[in-house]
Amino acid sequence: MLSINGNRLIEKINALGAIGKDEEGKRTRLAASDADKAGRDAVVEWMKDADLKVVVDRIGNIFGIWETPMNKNEAPFMLGSHIDTVINAGQYDGCYGVLAGIEVIKALKEAGYVPKRPIAVGAFTNEEGVRYAPDMMGSLVYAGGLSVEDALTTIGTDGTILGEELKRIGYEGTAEPGFLKPYAYVELHIEQGPILDVEGFQIGAVENLQGISWQQITVEGAANHAGTTPIAQRIDAGLAAAKVIVFLRDRCDNSNATTVATVGCIEFEPNAINVIPSKAVLTVDMRNPNEDKLKEEEKVFANYLKELEKTDKVGIAAERLVRFEPVKFDEAIVKLVEQAAEKRGFTSRRITSGAGQDAQMIARMCPTAMIFVPSINGISHNPKEFTPDKDLIAGANVLLDVAIEMTGGQMTGGRGY
Repeated sequence: MLSINGNRLIEKINALGAIGKDEEGKRTRLAASDADKAGRDAVVEWMKDADLKVVVDRIGNIFGIWETPMNKNEAPFMLGSHIDTVINAGQYDGCYGVLAGIEVIKALKEAGYVPKRPIAVGAFTNEEGVRYAPDMMGSLVYAGGLSVEDALTTIGTDGTILGEELKRIGYEGTAEPGFLKPYAYVELHIEQGPILDVEGFQIGAVENLQGISWQQITVEGAANHAGTTPIAQRIDAGLAAAKVIVFLRDRCDNSNATTVATVGCIEFEPNAINVIPSKAVLTVDMRNPNEDKLKEEEKVFANYLKELEKTDKVGIAAERLVRFEPVKFDEAIVKLVEQAAEKRGFTSRRITSGAGQDAQMIARMCPTAMIFVPSINGISHNPKEFTPDKDLIAGANVLLDVAIEMTGGQMTGGRGY
């Protein structure tokens, strides 16, 4: 059975993982930063080493394309993910899918395989959304969900403009996003959650992806002296914000097990130890794999905010930041993933992606699915993020088998194009 070169894949993962580390060893490659440029340069070099045609589109998405004279007019089978990171990140999130895609093509070429359709590997811009919002921006633009003009004029958290930064680092491409319409797309990724690790499965056949609702909640109260103002006479924006956090947790605990909600950012004004907060600004990240249930949770939360205004005498405004519907992946490809795992003797189970992924955007364009490998202790977006080499190699081999099935080629006995 044909397999990828595991040592080569792990070497590339470790090499890319070393890019973007500071003097303290913290790994950060924010979109369109100097560290991102260095990572992009390495990926482009590895694509060229695999003799792929490299194309960069206007939003900075990078594609390595393997096509032959006989299949160049066919829609390509696409693999990929992203290489930008959060702040102080692990080395597997996103990067694994891009590098495994390149390795799959190299292995196929070295085996003399000739696909009936092109195979392309995509590295999408700004998946994490840390420096520029929204997240999954490059794939969203590629799938037509956001105009390239609006994306390029996005102002970052540091005051920079995305289009200018892409130009500065040399990745303001010329191809129009969506120039290559995939026949299908499969993204290999670490789970970023604990299920596969805890339950002892080697492969996750990802059948769906949670819907995501991001809101910013602003609570207006009244600043006053922390020592002289009686509790009953306070209009405390901080207290109201705390009640929001507790309400969301109680709702998740008591309503249905598939809803998750997180308050990840919070700021008080005037933010002084001896002043009752006059203002609180907090973010709410709410997710559910069922659209109807997600809508229900949003409605319940909105009603709670109205009630909180009355009980705590505060003003509350809610601003929607991001809203993505849940995605159901292509059943035929999910079954292919299961079959590939079984043929190689790997244990597998169907699973939901709790994290947002580029695959949820590309699913707007073509049949799409994902493959997960275990994340030890479910840790991600953290330097302790870890997946054993054997699991990384196993996932890449499953991806290899799916690529063969999806491209319907043949072995020629010689080196591929």
